[in-house]
Amino acid sequence: MTDNYNDDEVIDQEEKKQEKFCFLCRRPESKAGPMIELPNNIHICTDCMQKSFNSMNQQFNDGKFNYADLMNMPNVSMIDLSSFQNPGQQPKKIHKKKKEEKAEKPVLDLKNIPAPHKIKETLDQYVIGQEKAKKVMSVAVYNHYKRVATDTMDEIEIEKSNMLMIGPTGCGKTYLVKTLAKLLDVPLAIADATSLTEAGYIGDDIESVVSKLLAAADNDVERAEHGIIFIDEIDKIAKKKNTNQRDVSGEAVQQGMLKLLEGSEVEVPVGANSKNAMVPLVTVNTRNILFICGGAFPDLENIIKERLNKQASIGFYADLKDKYDHDPHLLQKVTVEDIRSFGMIPEFIGRLPIIFTLDGLSEDMLVKILKEPKNAILKQYQKLLALDEVKLEFEEGALHAIAAKALEKDTGARALRAILEEYMLDIMYEIPKDDNIGEVVITREYIEGNGGPKVQLRGQERIEKR
Repeated sequence: MTDNYNDDEVIDQEEKKQEKFCFLCRRPESKAGPMIELPNNIHICTDCMQKSFNSMNQQFNDGKFNYADLMNMPNVSMIDLSSFQNPGQQPKKIHKKKKEEKAEKPVLDLKNIPAPHKIKETLDQYVIGQEKAKKVMSVAVYNHYKRVATDTMDEIEIEKSNMLMIGPTGCGKTYLVKTLAKLLDVPLAIADATSLTEAGYIGDDIESVVSKLLAAADNDVERAEHGIIFIDEIDKIAKKKNTNQRDVSGEAVQQGMLKLLEGSEVEVPVGANSKNAMVPLVTVNTRNILFICGGAFPDLENIIKERLNKQASIGFYADLKDKYDHDPHLLQKVTVEDIRSFGMIPEFIGRLPIIFTLDGLSEDMLVKILKEPKNAILKQYQKLLALDEVKLEFEEGALHAIAAKALEKDTGARALRAILEEYMLDIMYEIPKDDNIGEVVITREYIEGNGGPKVQLRGQERIEKR
């Protein structure tokens, strides 16, 4: 008896290795049923093959296809699908049996959801500054997943806490969301609103963002329904002003997203972005998906300024018109009315109840970003040179010089990497040549172009490399 069991187990393992997948829908044989074998080791399930035949028959009926052409094609023979409906007529195969189903654990457990202060502590390790934004996100995410975990067990139904984050480019919007999804271990889909268009036009339709989330969840519908969708560049779908053309990527996209944000059942294709692909469709309910929208809203500051000046420009105590021109925290004074004036429709704003702003980065914040986060850029370069057994150090003055150059570029933290690459190029080119170099110190003079880095040879005094 034991020998037979072992033999079955070996056969089962071999069968696992040899399991066939459909070339079109990628479903395994265990789910899709027996496969049709084609040349070049291609397998197609009966569902996909039937869809292909239906498509061909449509062409036959329209008179656009010639049967003679089909019969004269090489390596093509007519296939009787009825034989696949009756497994008894198939040659005997060893069918693999699942030994035991994996113990399904609940997707979210109320006890395992980290408290807001724990979420913020983790975000602090990766994101510098933005204290208010991190606090708001921590509380909103905690409340959202509490709502999902309890599944509204009583008559009081908790609303979704979708978010709208506003902040200049390079201030950490996408990075915050990525860190959050990693911490919660939930699938994350990042979509770009600029590619979305009204249904029926060229581009991605609105439901394609749910397809991306399903792909991120490995086509597990239940896991996808508890994921996070981050829609970046949301300001690009604002209503266009003074245009006579049809606005297929502005207000129409906002209108199409309303049901998605609120919660609706969406049919999305498995393993493809387009419903026209010959792949099975699954229904995903967006009721428990957390939507986070982010954008730079470049002209929003002028709208806020105009509103504030209008309020404070009448009477004896009127303020100067240029009072708000250099206010670094002007975005924090944003109201729903300002976002509406920008071009977002009221129904859309109403489905994003949590609105918060991120600050622009100052020189001191950029210096901290360079050296403090867990995966700071300086730590990455130090690790790269440590692999060549060379120690890399940066003087404080050099860090401030790099931050000052980054501020001039006006692209936020993204500029730091580009500047460092420029100055580290020669150093990283020369170091593998010379095994005697033991330490390199980046100085302020080197960054400003008045000198060079300090190089110390192994076992010698530090010398300055001109």
